[in-house]
Amino acid sequence: FMRYNELKYILDSRMKMTVVLGAQWGDEGKGKVVDLLAMDADIVCRCQGGNNAGHTVVVDSVEYDFHLLPSGVLNKKAVSFIGNGVVIHLPGLFDEAKKNLEKGKGRVNASADAIHKRHVICFLWPLVFNFHQAVDGLQEQQREQQEGKNLGTTKKGIGPAYSSKAARNGLRICDLVSDFKVFEEKFRMLATHFQMMYRNLNVDIEAELQQLKIYAEKLRPLVTDGVYFMHKALTGPSKRILVEGANAALLDIDFGTYPFVTSSNCTVGGVCTGLGVPPSHVGRVYGVVKAYTTRVGVGAFPTEQDNETGDLLQSRGREFGVTTGRRRRCGWLDLILVRYAHMVNGFSAIALTKLDILDTLPEIKVGVAYEVDGHPLPSFPANMDVLTRVTVEYKTLPGWQCSTEAARSFDELPSQAQNYIRFIEDFLQVPVKWVGVGKSRESMIKLF
Repeated sequence: FMRYNELKYILDSRMKMTVVLGAQWGDEGKGKVVDLLAMDADIVCRCQGGNNAGHTVVVDSVEYDFHLLPSGVLNKKAVSFIGNGVVIHLPGLFDEAKKNLEKGKGRVNASADAIHKRHVICFLWPLVFNFHQAVDGLQEQQREQQEGKNLGTTKKGIGPAYSSKAARNGLRICDLVSDFKVFEEKFRMLATHFQMMYRNLNVDIEAELQQLKIYAEKLRPLVTDGVYFMHKALTGPSKRILVEGANAALLDIDFGTYPFVTSSNCTVGGVCTGLGVPPSHVGRVYGVVKAYTTRVGVGAFPTEQDNETGDLLQSRGREFGVTTGRRRRCGWLDLILVRYAHMVNGFSAIALTKLDILDTLPEIKVGVAYEVDGHPLPSFPANMDVLTRVTVEYKTLPGWQCSTEAARSFDELPSQAQNYIRFIEDFLQVPVKWVGVGKSRESMIKLF
């Protein structure tokens, strides 16, 4: 019995999923970390979000943009699995595959004809339709008119699609690839439902149905029972499984800065619900942290620097959204925020990205505590009205004022940069495993 348990422990330790999650408001550089880890993976998974997510990966001086496909698709040996937690706009999926295939000139084996052997789609995928995207835009207009501010969504239909899922009138990939006549009836009912809610909504039902019928044939060979697929992968012959998070902890529908959040659970719990796997199979959880803080759209941002420092971070970091092209707001690293993300996710280690963007600064500030009306807050506040009123206490650290881009080991970094990294580790009580000092795969320094 003891020997059986010892063997089971060894096997269990090998059959764990590695998870990569954003620890701020997104855009931390998750794609680069995933790309690095995916080179040794057998399966790479997406479990939440939609094509509002945008990951940039640079390989051999070629820049790839991923929105729906896992970033790990660059590993030709790995199987890509998109789980039931992801909402999919099919035109966006095929356009993305085509564009990245053309960029890679054969490196990205992701065309409609070539993905059959390497891509697997969960039967339970919720679908995003063109009218979901139109409704997303209309809802933003309504918010602007009624409240004078919008949520700053990407208008990709993600929120309305998740709303359809929660309202139990949405359609899934299993509906599309089954009896198309039954799917057509349900689609017409759903489109009519939205047309009744939004009188200005124009829906070309016939054209979209014609397009969806073509996609159904292309997708049918890829669709599988996701729960069974993941169960076999986790309990059969040992496989290295990598899960790529979308968005980030502070955009989580439950734990983020509500209502300025996404529509899914992009924290670690979303891995289980978005892939159909038990939590006992979750292994290492890596949090990706940008060396400063950025945020797209509206919402409270305690460490934002709406000044020359913020402009410098924005220009040096080329802080524009991959999906929307929107300018990102920039500010100092907020460790209260990251510590909160760690409370929710339980990070095994941190990947610290874009350290090189701080190279020119004579001094660097880090947010280490919040106060409201002169009273300290023990943690990140759940109430966004409180968050807008916080005063941040900063720790000022000396900058290094020299380039770190050529560094390929921790010892090659300036001592001030090393101290900055160690300060983050000490505050969070989480080790930093990687440090990013550039855009390429080779610019990720591994500390241990």
